[in-house]
Amino acid sequence: MNALTFKGELLPSYASIYNDEANAFVSTLAEEFSPRVAALLEARKVRQAEIDAGQLPDFLAETKHIREGDWRILGIPDDLQDRRVEITGPVDRKMIINALNANVKVFMADFEDSLSPTWDKVAQGQVNMRDAVNGTISLDDPKSGKHYELNDDPAVLVCRARGLHLPEKHVHLNGQEIPGGLIDFAYYFFHNYKTLLAKGSGPYFYIPKLQSHKEARWWADLMDKAEDLVGLERGTIKATVLIETLPAVFEMDEILYEFRDHIVALNCGRWDYIFSYIKTLKNYPDRVLPDRQVVTMDKPFLSAYSRLLIKTCHKRGALAMGGMAAFIPAKDAEANAAVLKKVVGDKTLEAKNGHDGTWVAHPGLADTAMAVFNEYIGEGKANQMDVLRTEDADVTAEDLLEPCEGDRTEEGMRANLRIAVQYIEAWIQGNGCVPIYGLMEDAATAEISRSSIWQWIHHGKNLSNGKKVTVELFRELMLEEMETIKSEIGEKRFKEGRFSEAAKIMDRFTTSEKLVDFLTVPAYEYL
Repeated sequence: MNALTFKGELLPSYASIYNDEANAFVSTLAEEFSPRVAALLEARKVRQAEIDAGQLPDFLAETKHIREGDWRILGIPDDLQDRRVEITGPVDRKMIINALNANVKVFMADFEDSLSPTWDKVAQGQVNMRDAVNGTISLDDPKSGKHYELNDDPAVLVCRARGLHLPEKHVHLNGQEIPGGLIDFAYYFFHNYKTLLAKGSGPYFYIPKLQSHKEARWWADLMDKAEDLVGLERGTIKATVLIETLPAVFEMDEILYEFRDHIVALNCGRWDYIFSYIKTLKNYPDRVLPDRQVVTMDKPFLSAYSRLLIKTCHKRGALAMGGMAAFIPAKDAEANAAVLKKVVGDKTLEAKNGHDGTWVAHPGLADTAMAVFNEYIGEGKANQMDVLRTEDADVTAEDLLEPCEGDRTEEGMRANLRIAVQYIEAWIQGNGCVPIYGLMEDAATAEISRSSIWQWIHHGKNLSNGKKVTVELFRELMLEEMETIKSEIGEKRFKEGRFSEAAKIMDRFTTSEKLVDFLTVPAYEYL
Protein backbone atom coordinates (compact mmCIF):
# COMPACT_ATOMS: atom_id res chain seq x y z
CA MET A 1 0.00 0.00 0.00
CA ASN A 2 1.15 3.52 -0.75
CA ALA A 3 2.34 5.64 2.16
CA LEU A 4 1.18 9.16 2.85
CA THR A 5 3.68 11.99 2.54
CA PHE A 6 3.44 15.04 4.78
CA LYS A 7 4.34 18.54 3.60
CA GLY A 8 3.57 20.09 6.99
CA GLU A 9 5.96 19.82 9.94
CA LEU A 10 5.20 16.80 12.13
CA LEU A 11 5.75 18.27 15.59
CA PRO A 12 6.21 15.79 18.49
CA SER A 13 2.71 16.70 19.77
CA TYR A 14 1.21 15.52 16.45
CA ALA A 15 2.92 12.11 16.49
CA SER A 16 0.03 10.37 18.24
CA ILE A 17 -2.40 11.61 15.56
CA TYR A 18 -0.30 10.85 12.47
CA ASN A 19 0.89 7.44 13.63
CA ASP A 20 1.47 4.45 11.33
CA GLU A 21 -1.86 2.77 12.07
CA ALA A 22 -3.93 5.93 11.50
CA ASN A 23 -1.94 6.82 8.38
CA ALA A 24 -2.52 3.35 6.91
CA PHE A 25 -6.27 3.70 7.55
CA VAL A 26 -6.35 7.15 5.89
CA SER A 27 -4.23 5.92 2.99
CA THR A 28 -6.67 3.05 2.31
CA LEU A 29 -9.62 5.45 2.22
CA ALA A 30 -7.77 8.05 0.14
CA GLU A 31 -6.68 5.48 -2.44
CA GLU A 32 -10.30 4.51 -3.10
CA PHE A 33 -12.16 7.79 -2.58
CA SER A 34 -9.84 10.66 -3.61
CA PRO A 35 -10.02 9.85 -7.35
CA ARG A 36 -13.84 10.01 -7.32
CA VAL A 37 -13.93 13.65 -6.22
CA ALA A 38 -12.73 15.12 -9.53
CA ALA A 39 -15.74 13.69 -11.39
CA LEU A 40 -18.15 15.07 -8.76
CA LEU A 41 -16.61 18.55 -9.02
CA GLU A 42 -16.75 18.32 -12.82
CA ALA A 43 -20.46 17.42 -12.61
CA ARG A 44 -21.00 20.64 -10.63
CA LYS A 45 -19.47 22.63 -13.50
CA VAL A 46 -21.62 20.88 -16.10
CA ARG A 47 -24.78 21.56 -14.09
CA GLN A 48 -23.80 25.20 -13.57
CA ALA A 49 -23.19 25.65 -17.29
CA GLU A 50 -26.73 24.40 -17.97
CA ILE A 51 -28.14 26.87 -15.44
CA ASP A 52 -26.04 29.70 -16.90
CA ALA A 53 -27.50 28.83 -20.31
CA GLY A 54 -31.07 29.28 -19.06
CA GLN A 55 -32.10 25.95 -17.52
CA LEU A 56 -33.22 26.93 -14.02
CA PRO A 57 -32.80 24.39 -11.18
CA ASP A 58 -35.75 22.06 -10.64
CA PHE A 59 -36.66 18.78 -8.95
CA LEU A 60 -35.13 15.83 -10.84
CA ALA A 61 -37.43 13.81 -13.11
CA GLU A 62 -35.21 10.71 -12.86
CA THR A 63 -35.52 10.48 -9.06
CA LYS A 64 -39.27 11.14 -8.77
CA HIS A 65 -39.75 7.55 -7.47
CA ILE A 66 -37.51 8.38 -4.47
CA ARG A 67 -39.47 11.54 -3.64
CA GLU A 68 -42.75 9.64 -3.92
CA GLY A 69 -41.51 6.43 -2.23
CA ASP A 70 -42.45 5.29 1.26
CA TRP A 71 -39.16 4.94 3.13
CA ARG A 72 -37.48 6.30 6.25
CA ILE A 73 -33.93 6.78 7.49
CA LEU A 74 -32.36 4.06 9.66
CA GLY A 75 -32.69 5.96 12.95
CA ILE A 76 -31.33 8.55 15.38
CA PRO A 77 -29.16 7.68 18.42
CA ASP A 78 -30.47 8.68 21.86
CA ASP A 79 -27.94 11.46 22.40
CA LEU A 80 -28.89 13.15 19.09
CA GLN A 81 -32.67 13.10 19.64
CA ASP A 82 -32.66 16.47 21.42
CA ARG A 83 -30.67 19.13 19.59
CA ARG A 84 -32.74 22.19 20.40
CA VAL A 85 -29.68 24.45 20.67
CA GLU A 86 -26.30 23.84 19.06
CA ILE A 87 -23.22 26.03 19.23
CA THR A 88 -20.58 26.14 16.51
CA GLY A 89 -16.98 27.24 16.31
CA PRO A 90 -13.47 26.25 15.24
CA VAL A 91 -11.44 23.37 16.70
CA ASP A 92 -9.45 25.80 18.86
CA ARG A 93 -8.67 24.43 22.34
CA LYS A 94 -10.33 27.19 24.38
CA MET A 95 -13.31 27.31 22.02
CA ILE A 96 -13.89 23.56 22.34
CA ILE A 97 -13.89 23.72 26.17
CA ASN A 98 -16.16 26.78 26.37
CA ALA A 99 -18.57 25.42 23.75
CA LEU A 100 -18.86 21.97 25.34
CA ASN A 101 -19.51 23.67 28.70
CA ALA A 102 -22.19 26.04 27.31
CA ASN A 103 -25.92 25.60 27.96
CA VAL A 104 -26.42 23.77 24.66
CA LYS A 105 -27.17 20.22 23.55
CA VAL A 106 -24.53 19.91 20.80
CA PHE A 107 -21.22 21.53 19.85
CA MET A 108 -20.32 21.43 16.17
CA ALA A 109 -16.52 21.62 16.14
CA ASP A 110 -15.56 23.04 12.79
CA PHE A 111 -12.71 22.17 10.42
CA GLU A 112 -14.52 24.09 7.68
CA ASP A 113 -15.86 27.66 7.33
CA SER A 114 -14.82 28.97 10.76
CA LEU A 115 -11.30 27.52 10.52
CA SER A 116 -8.49 28.96 8.43
CA PRO A 117 -6.85 25.63 7.41
CA THR A 118 -3.21 26.28 8.22
CA TRP A 119 -1.33 23.04 8.85
CA ASP A 120 -0.98 23.75 12.57
CA LYS A 121 -4.69 24.57 12.95
CA VAL A 122 -5.69 21.32 11.21
CA ALA A 123 -3.18 19.13 13.09
CA GLN A 124 -3.70 20.77 16.49
CA GLY A 125 -7.45 20.58 15.88
CA GLN A 126 -7.23 16.78 15.75
CA VAL A 127 -5.22 16.75 19.01
CA ASN A 128 -7.80 19.02 20.66
CA MET A 129 -10.72 16.88 19.46
CA ARG A 130 -9.14 13.68 20.76
CA ASP A 131 -8.47 15.29 24.14
CA ALA A 132 -12.08 16.52 24.26
CA VAL A 133 -13.42 13.03 23.51
CA ASN A 134 -11.14 11.56 26.20
CA GLY A 135 -12.29 14.21 28.68
CA THR A 136 -8.68 15.32 29.30
CA ILE A 137 -8.81 18.65 27.46
CA SER A 138 -7.72 21.64 29.57
CA LEU A 139 -5.98 24.96 29.05
CA ASP A 140 -4.09 27.48 31.17
CA ASP A 141 -4.36 30.82 29.38
CA PRO A 142 -1.14 32.80 29.97
CA LYS A 143 -2.84 36.08 28.95
CA SER A 144 -5.74 35.96 31.40
CA GLY A 145 -4.29 33.54 33.94
CA LYS A 146 -7.53 31.51 33.67
CA HIS A 147 -7.75 27.72 33.79
CA TYR A 148 -10.22 25.97 31.46
CA GLU A 149 -11.44 22.40 31.75
CA LEU A 150 -14.56 20.37 30.92
CA ASN A 151 -17.63 20.31 33.13
CA ASP A 152 -19.09 16.96 34.23
CA ASP A 153 -21.88 16.98 31.63
CA PRO A 154 -20.54 18.50 28.39
CA ALA A 155 -22.56 18.88 25.17
CA VAL A 156 -22.53 16.17 22.49
CA LEU A 157 -19.57 16.61 20.13
CA VAL A 158 -20.10 16.66 16.36
CA CYS A 159 -17.23 17.21 13.90
CA ARG A 160 -17.71 19.25 10.71
CA ALA A 161 -15.34 18.14 7.98
CA ARG A 162 -14.36 20.35 5.04
CA GLY A 163 -16.35 20.36 1.79
CA LEU A 164 -15.38 18.36 -1.29
CA HIS A 165 -13.99 21.45 -3.06
CA LEU A 166 -11.26 21.99 -0.44
CA PRO A 167 -8.01 20.01 -0.77
CA GLU A 168 -5.49 19.41 2.02
CA LYS A 169 -2.19 20.50 0.51
CA HIS A 170 -0.10 19.25 3.45
CA VAL A 171 -0.94 15.53 3.07
CA HIS A 172 -0.34 13.71 -0.23
CA LEU A 173 -0.89 10.22 -1.56
CA ASN A 174 1.06 9.30 -4.73
CA GLY A 175 2.03 12.96 -5.07
CA GLN A 176 -1.61 14.08 -5.11
CA GLU A 177 -3.42 16.25 -2.57
CA ILE A 178 -6.16 14.50 -0.61
CA PRO A 179 -9.61 16.08 -0.10
CA GLY A 180 -9.57 18.06 3.15
CA GLY A 181 -12.88 16.55 4.21
CA LEU A 182 -11.52 13.02 3.94
CA ILE A 183 -8.54 13.95 6.14
CA ASP A 184 -10.78 15.60 8.78
CA PHE A 185 -13.26 12.74 8.79
CA ALA A 186 -10.78 9.86 8.76
CA TYR A 187 -8.39 10.99 11.50
CA TYR A 188 -11.21 12.10 13.82
CA PHE A 189 -13.10 8.84 13.26
CA PHE A 190 -10.08 6.57 13.61
CA HIS A 191 -8.79 8.05 16.86
CA ASN A 192 -12.13 8.53 18.61
CA TYR A 193 -14.77 5.99 17.60
CA LYS A 194 -13.91 3.48 20.35
CA THR A 195 -13.98 6.04 23.17
CA LEU A 196 -17.15 7.69 21.83
CA LEU A 197 -19.01 4.38 21.59
CA ALA A 198 -17.83 3.32 25.07
CA LYS A 199 -19.34 6.56 26.42
CA GLY A 200 -22.73 5.81 24.82
CA SER A 201 -22.19 8.35 22.03
CA GLY A 202 -20.68 7.82 18.59
CA PRO A 203 -18.68 9.23 15.68
CA TYR A 204 -20.95 12.07 14.56
CA PHE A 205 -20.29 14.43 11.63
CA TYR A 206 -21.65 17.53 9.91
CA ILE A 207 -21.22 17.40 6.12
CA PRO A 208 -21.13 20.79 4.30
CA LYS A 209 -21.58 22.21 0.80
CA LEU A 210 -23.22 19.19 -0.88
CA GLN A 211 -24.73 20.01 -4.27
CA SER A 212 -26.25 16.66 -5.26
CA HIS A 213 -27.34 13.23 -4.05
CA LYS A 214 -24.37 11.75 -5.96
CA GLU A 215 -22.05 13.69 -3.63
CA ALA A 216 -24.07 12.33 -0.70
CA ARG A 217 -23.40 8.85 -2.09
CA TRP A 218 -19.64 9.53 -1.99
CA TRP A 219 -19.82 10.43 1.69
CA ALA A 220 -22.12 7.48 2.49
CA ASP A 221 -19.73 5.08 0.71
CA LEU A 222 -16.79 6.58 2.63
CA MET A 223 -18.63 6.03 5.92
CA ASP A 224 -19.55 2.45 4.93
CA LYS A 225 -15.91 1.70 4.11
CA ALA A 226 -14.63 3.25 7.36
CA GLU A 227 -17.07 1.11 9.35
CA ASP A 228 -16.08 -2.03 7.43
CA LEU A 229 -12.34 -1.43 7.94
CA VAL A 230 -12.71 -1.43 11.73
CA GLY A 231 -15.58 -3.93 11.98
CA LEU A 232 -18.40 -1.62 13.05
CA GLU A 233 -22.08 -2.25 12.44
CA ARG A 234 -23.54 -0.41 9.45
CA GLY A 235 -24.96 2.99 10.43
CA THR A 236 -22.74 3.51 13.50
CA ILE A 237 -21.34 6.69 11.94
CA LYS A 238 -24.00 9.40 11.90
CA ALA A 239 -24.16 12.51 9.75
CA THR A 240 -26.07 15.77 9.64
CA VAL A 241 -26.02 17.33 6.20
CA LEU A 242 -26.09 21.08 5.65
CA ILE A 243 -28.48 22.13 2.91
CA GLU A 244 -26.56 25.27 2.06
CA THR A 245 -26.49 25.22 -1.73
CA LEU A 246 -29.35 26.00 -4.10
CA PRO A 247 -28.91 22.80 -6.17
CA ALA A 248 -29.13 20.66 -3.00
CA VAL A 249 -32.51 22.05 -1.92
CA PHE A 250 -34.04 20.34 -4.96
CA GLU A 251 -32.50 16.98 -3.93
CA MET A 252 -33.22 16.78 -0.19
CA ASP A 253 -35.24 13.57 -0.43
CA GLU A 254 -32.54 12.02 -2.59
CA ILE A 255 -29.76 13.11 -0.22
CA LEU A 256 -31.63 11.58 2.72
CA TYR A 257 -32.19 8.40 0.69
CA GLU A 258 -28.54 7.96 -0.38
CA PHE A 259 -27.43 8.64 3.20
CA ARG A 260 -30.28 6.72 4.86
CA ASP A 261 -28.08 4.39 6.97
CA HIS A 262 -26.07 7.29 8.37
CA ILE A 263 -28.13 10.46 8.26
CA VAL A 264 -29.96 11.90 11.25
CA ALA A 265 -30.77 15.47 10.17
CA LEU A 266 -30.62 18.20 7.56
CA ASN A 267 -29.67 21.75 8.52
CA CYS A 268 -30.61 25.13 6.98
CA GLY A 269 -27.15 26.64 6.42
CA ARG A 270 -28.65 30.00 5.57
CA TRP A 271 -25.59 32.20 4.94
CA ASP A 272 -23.96 29.81 2.49
CA TYR A 273 -27.39 29.19 0.95
CA ILE A 274 -27.72 32.92 0.20
CA PHE A 275 -24.21 32.86 -1.31
CA SER A 276 -25.20 29.83 -3.38
CA TYR A 277 -28.39 31.54 -4.59
CA ILE A 278 -26.25 34.43 -5.90
CA LYS A 279 -23.62 32.14 -7.41
CA THR A 280 -26.03 29.67 -9.03
CA LEU A 281 -28.29 32.36 -10.52
CA LYS A 282 -25.47 34.79 -11.35
CA ASN A 283 -26.55 35.10 -15.00
CA TYR A 284 -30.12 36.11 -14.17
CA PRO A 285 -30.58 39.91 -13.88
CA ASP A 286 -34.07 39.48 -12.36
CA ARG A 287 -32.69 37.45 -9.41
CA VAL A 288 -30.03 39.84 -8.14
CA LEU A 289 -30.21 40.07 -4.33
CA PRO A 290 -30.43 43.32 -2.35
CA ASP A 291 -28.22 44.24 0.66
CA ARG A 292 -27.35 41.12 2.63
CA GLN A 293 -28.68 42.77 5.80
CA VAL A 294 -32.26 42.62 4.46
CA VAL A 295 -32.10 39.04 3.14
CA THR A 296 -33.76 37.53 6.21
CA MET A 297 -35.53 34.21 6.77
CA ASP A 298 -38.98 35.76 6.30
CA LYS A 299 -38.20 36.51 2.64
CA PRO A 300 -40.36 34.19 0.46
CA PHE A 301 -37.51 32.20 -1.13
CA LEU A 302 -35.88 31.53 2.27
CA SER A 303 -39.16 30.77 4.01
CA ALA A 304 -39.96 28.19 1.30
CA TYR A 305 -36.52 26.60 1.82
CA SER A 306 -37.03 26.32 5.59
CA ARG A 307 -40.56 24.91 5.32
CA LEU A 308 -39.64 22.37 2.63
CA LEU A 309 -36.65 21.16 4.65
CA ILE A 310 -38.84 20.58 7.73
CA LYS A 311 -41.55 18.77 5.77
CA THR A 312 -39.03 16.58 3.94
CA CYS A 313 -37.04 15.65 7.06
CA HIS A 314 -39.99 14.85 9.30
CA LYS A 315 -41.63 12.69 6.64
CA ARG A 316 -38.47 10.55 6.55
CA GLY A 317 -37.81 10.42 10.31
CA ALA A 318 -34.93 12.93 10.28
CA LEU A 319 -34.48 16.08 12.38
CA ALA A 320 -34.71 19.51 10.74
CA MET A 321 -32.16 21.96 12.15
CA GLY A 322 -32.49 25.73 11.85
CA GLY A 323 -29.82 28.29 11.02
CA MET A 324 -27.26 30.46 12.73
CA ALA A 325 -27.77 33.41 15.09
CA ALA A 326 -24.43 35.07 14.40
CA PHE A 327 -24.91 37.85 16.97
CA ILE A 328 -22.46 38.43 19.82
CA PRO A 329 -23.78 39.73 23.18
CA ALA A 330 -23.12 43.47 23.58
CA LYS A 331 -21.48 44.96 26.70
CA ASP A 332 -23.95 47.84 26.82
CA ALA A 333 -27.25 46.72 28.43
CA GLU A 334 -29.48 48.59 25.97
CA ALA A 335 -27.56 47.31 22.94
CA ASN A 336 -27.63 43.78 24.37
CA ALA A 337 -31.39 43.91 24.87
CA ALA A 338 -31.72 44.82 21.16
CA VAL A 339 -29.46 41.86 20.21
CA LEU A 340 -31.51 39.42 22.30
CA LYS A 341 -34.76 40.76 20.82
CA LYS A 342 -33.46 39.99 17.31
CA VAL A 343 -32.38 36.50 18.40
CA VAL A 344 -35.82 35.81 19.92
CA GLY A 345 -37.55 36.94 16.71
CA ASP A 346 -35.31 34.80 14.51
CA LYS A 347 -35.57 31.69 16.71
CA THR A 348 -39.34 32.07 17.17
CA LEU A 349 -39.78 32.00 13.39
CA GLU A 350 -37.74 28.77 13.19
CA ALA A 351 -39.44 27.07 16.14
CA LYS A 352 -42.89 28.08 14.88
CA ASN A 353 -42.09 26.61 11.45
CA GLY A 354 -41.29 23.27 13.13
CA HIS A 355 -37.50 23.18 13.29
CA ASP A 356 -36.13 20.79 15.93
CA GLY A 357 -33.24 23.02 16.93
CA THR A 358 -31.08 25.96 15.99
CA TRP A 359 -27.54 27.33 16.00
CA VAL A 360 -25.87 30.05 18.04
CA ALA A 361 -22.36 31.42 17.58
CA HIS A 362 -21.80 32.53 21.18
CA PRO A 363 -22.48 30.89 24.59
CA GLY A 364 -24.10 34.16 25.70
CA LEU A 365 -27.03 33.52 23.34
CA ALA A 366 -27.63 29.91 24.38
CA ASP A 367 -30.16 30.64 27.16
CA THR A 368 -32.21 32.94 24.91
CA ALA A 369 -32.39 30.39 22.07
CA MET A 370 -33.06 27.57 24.55
CA ALA A 371 -36.03 29.43 26.09
CA VAL A 372 -37.68 29.86 22.67
CA PHE A 373 -37.29 26.20 21.69
CA ASN A 374 -38.34 24.96 25.14
CA GLU A 375 -41.59 26.85 24.69
CA TYR A 376 -42.36 25.33 21.28
CA ILE A 377 -41.09 21.79 21.88
CA GLY A 378 -42.89 21.61 25.21
CA GLU A 379 -42.59 19.30 28.20
CA GLY A 380 -41.49 15.70 27.88
CA LYS A 381 -40.49 15.92 24.21
CA ALA A 382 -37.07 15.93 22.58
CA ASN A 383 -37.95 17.54 19.25
CA GLN A 384 -40.75 18.63 16.91
CA MET A 385 -40.76 15.55 14.69
CA ASP A 386 -44.56 15.50 15.00
CA VAL A 387 -44.80 18.76 12.99
CA LEU A 388 -45.33 17.24 9.55
CA ARG A 389 -46.59 20.32 7.67
CA THR A 390 -48.90 18.04 5.65
CA GLU A 391 -51.43 20.88 5.27
CA ASP A 392 -48.87 23.04 3.41
CA ALA A 393 -49.26 23.67 -0.27
CA ASP A 394 -46.44 21.97 -2.17
CA VAL A 395 -43.29 24.10 -2.31
CA THR A 396 -42.51 24.60 -5.99
CA ALA A 397 -39.32 25.42 -7.88
CA GLU A 398 -40.78 28.90 -8.47
CA ASP A 399 -41.12 29.40 -4.68
CA LEU A 400 -37.50 28.40 -4.09
CA LEU A 401 -36.21 30.66 -6.87
CA GLU A 402 -38.42 33.67 -6.22
CA PRO A 403 -36.64 37.02 -6.63
CA CYS A 404 -36.01 38.87 -3.36
CA GLU A 405 -37.34 42.39 -2.72
CA GLY A 406 -35.17 45.02 -1.05
CA ASP A 407 -32.84 47.94 -1.70
CA ARG A 408 -29.25 47.94 -2.82
CA THR A 409 -27.73 50.79 -0.84
CA GLU A 410 -24.37 52.50 -0.83
CA GLU A 411 -24.27 52.00 2.93
CA GLY A 412 -24.85 48.24 2.41
CA MET A 413 -22.12 48.07 -0.23
CA ARG A 414 -19.65 49.92 2.01
CA ALA A 415 -20.48 47.59 4.92
CA ASN A 416 -19.87 44.58 2.66
CA LEU A 417 -16.44 45.95 1.73
CA ARG A 418 -15.35 46.62 5.31
CA ILE A 419 -16.58 43.27 6.61
CA ALA A 420 -15.11 41.23 3.74
CA VAL A 421 -11.68 42.89 3.91
CA GLN A 422 -11.47 42.42 7.69
CA TYR A 423 -12.55 38.80 7.42
CA ILE A 424 -10.12 37.99 4.57
CA GLU A 425 -7.29 39.68 6.49
CA ALA A 426 -8.00 37.51 9.53
CA TRP A 427 -8.32 34.36 7.39
CA ILE A 428 -4.95 34.76 5.65
CA GLN A 429 -3.44 35.32 9.13
CA GLY A 430 -4.86 31.93 10.18
CA ASN A 431 -8.07 32.99 11.96
CA GLY A 432 -11.33 31.81 10.36
CA CYS A 433 -13.83 32.90 13.03
CA VAL A 434 -13.91 36.65 13.56
CA PRO A 435 -16.11 39.05 15.57
CA ILE A 436 -16.90 42.05 13.31
CA TYR A 437 -19.48 44.75 14.16
CA GLY A 438 -21.32 42.59 16.69
CA LEU A 439 -21.52 39.46 14.53
CA MET A 440 -19.39 36.31 14.57
CA GLU A 441 -18.38 36.01 10.93
CA ASP A 442 -17.05 33.01 9.00
CA ALA A 443 -16.10 32.38 5.37
CA ALA A 444 -19.73 32.64 4.18
CA THR A 445 -19.63 36.36 5.06
CA ALA A 446 -16.80 37.15 2.68
CA GLU A 447 -18.40 34.92 0.02
CA ILE A 448 -21.76 36.75 0.16
CA SER A 449 -20.06 40.16 0.25
CA ARG A 450 -17.85 39.72 -2.79
CA SER A 451 -20.34 37.69 -4.89
CA SER A 452 -23.14 40.14 -4.18
CA ILE A 453 -21.10 43.14 -5.37
CA TRP A 454 -19.81 41.08 -8.33
CA GLN A 455 -23.43 40.47 -9.34
CA TRP A 456 -24.33 44.16 -9.02
CA ILE A 457 -21.35 45.10 -11.22
CA HIS A 458 -22.00 42.29 -13.71
CA HIS A 459 -25.62 43.35 -14.30
CA GLY A 460 -24.96 47.10 -14.12
CA LYS A 461 -27.38 47.60 -11.23
CA ASN A 462 -28.01 50.97 -9.60
CA LEU A 463 -27.87 51.71 -5.89
CA SER A 464 -30.89 53.31 -4.22
CA ASN A 465 -29.17 56.73 -4.51
CA GLY A 466 -28.96 56.34 -8.30
CA LYS A 467 -25.24 55.52 -8.54
CA LYS A 468 -24.46 52.73 -11.01
CA VAL A 469 -22.37 49.90 -9.54
CA THR A 470 -19.19 49.66 -11.61
CA VAL A 471 -15.65 48.45 -11.06
CA GLU A 472 -14.65 52.12 -10.74
CA LEU A 473 -17.25 52.76 -8.02
CA PHE A 474 -16.17 49.58 -6.21
CA ARG A 475 -12.53 50.72 -6.19
CA GLU A 476 -13.42 54.26 -5.15
CA LEU A 477 -15.48 53.00 -2.20
CA MET A 478 -12.80 50.44 -1.34
CA LEU A 479 -10.17 53.19 -0.91
CA GLU A 480 -12.50 55.13 1.35
CA GLU A 481 -13.48 52.09 3.40
CA MET A 482 -9.84 51.09 3.89
CA GLU A 483 -9.37 54.47 5.58
CA THR A 484 -12.46 53.77 7.71
CA ILE A 485 -11.04 50.40 8.77
CA LYS A 486 -7.71 52.08 9.65
CA SER A 487 -9.46 54.70 11.79
CA GLU A 488 -11.56 52.02 13.54
CA ILE A 489 -8.76 49.59 14.41
CA GLY A 490 -5.88 52.06 14.76
CA GLU A 491 -2.84 52.72 12.59
CA LYS A 492 -0.58 50.29 14.46
CA ARG A 493 -2.87 47.26 13.97
CA PHE A 494 -3.50 48.31 10.36
CA LYS A 495 0.23 48.53 9.55
CA GLU A 496 1.06 45.26 11.29
CA GLY A 497 -1.80 43.42 9.56
CA ARG A 498 -2.25 42.19 6.00
CA PHE A 499 -5.05 44.56 5.00
CA SER A 500 -3.60 45.63 1.64
CA GLU A 501 -3.27 41.95 0.65
CA ALA A 502 -6.84 41.34 1.78
CA ALA A 503 -8.07 44.30 -0.28
CA LYS A 504 -6.23 42.94 -3.35
CA ILE A 505 -7.84 39.52 -2.87
CA MET A 506 -11.25 41.17 -2.50
CA ASP A 507 -10.64 43.24 -5.65
CA ARG A 508 -9.45 40.21 -7.60
CA PHE A 509 -12.56 38.17 -6.85
CA THR A 510 -15.11 40.98 -7.07
CA THR A 511 -14.01 42.55 -10.36
CA SER A 512 -13.11 39.33 -12.21
CA GLU A 513 -14.96 38.63 -15.46
CA LYS A 514 -16.17 35.26 -14.16
CA LEU A 515 -17.45 34.67 -10.64
CA VAL A 516 -14.98 32.38 -8.88
CA ASP A 517 -16.74 29.47 -7.15
CA PHE A 518 -15.04 29.69 -3.75
CA LEU A 519 -12.81 32.42 -2.40
CA THR A 520 -11.18 29.99 0.05
CA VAL A 521 -9.68 27.79 -2.70
CA PRO A 522 -7.38 30.42 -4.31
CA ALA A 523 -6.92 32.19 -0.93
CA TYR A 524 -5.46 28.91 0.40
CA GLU A 525 -2.27 29.88 -1.50
CA TYR A 526 -1.81 32.75 0.99
CA LEU A 527 -1.65 30.47 4.05
